[in-house]
Amino acid sequence: MSLSTAQIDSIARRVYGQFPDVKGARPNVQPQASAKMPNSPQRFVLTFKSAGSGPGGKSIPRIVRVVADERGKVLKISTSR
Repeated sequence: MSLSTAQIDSIARRVYGQFPDVKGARPNVQPQASAKMPNSPQRFVLTFKSAGSGPGGKSIPRIVRVVADERGKVLKISTSR
């Protein structure tokens, strides 16, 4: 099973609201390795990449990783800075 386009768009809207500098970046969706428990819901990692400007106009890459389950529920958000 995979995430639907509507679920990906919903997750993306949440990420864009929390991290405006990645707005417009389309996520790379990868399935996450399953837990060892049987019947555990499948998880997906969505990776958003963009570049922001730092001191002196220098470009700083920004990566936002989202872990979501197969229903599209966001379980965890992490970012680089």
